[in-house]
Amino acid sequence: MSKESIEDVVRKSLDKYFKDLGEQLPSNVYDMVVLTVEKPIFEAVMARADGNQSQAAEILGINRNTLRKKLQQHGLL
Repeated sequence: MSKESIEDVVRKSLDKYFKDLGEQLPSNVYDMVVLTVEKPIFEAVMARADGNQSQAAEILGINRNTLRKKLQQHGLL
């Protein structure tokens, strides 16, 4: 049984999104995808770090202030 990569899932989702749009012109696709993907990343990493923001920031490779800002943005604090 082969698993789909995250890249494959995103690609298929975008293909479906564009197909569903039909003739409508897409806009702000980058921001839409980033915001959609960020939240589950932060949820998973925070769970992995048992809520420790310093450890989560280290896992993500970002500073703790950036992490806090993103957590607030996604309503995860």
